[in-house]
Amino acid sequence: MLRFRVKELMAEKEFQENRRITLVEVAESCGINRMTLSKIAGQKGYSTVTDNIDKLCAYFGCEVGDLVVYVPSAEEHKD
Repeated sequence: MLRFRVKELMAEKEFQENRRITLVEVAESCGINRMTLSKIAGQKGYSTVTDNIDKLCAYFGCEVGDLVVYVPSAEEHKD
């Protein structure tokens, strides 16, 4: 499963810029629907298009690997 680190990156950006950043602000800045961004940030296993990943990487100034991490599922650990 892929896990999106949107909330972690928002927290880092808030710390760096010393201000509060909301999902609404990120969504508007990236041109991503707020509900879509909310699902990316909080829904386990949510799938999105690469264009959204590109926009989020540009907004946070990060690489894809900083935004998306692979988490093995429980089935993959069974032998």
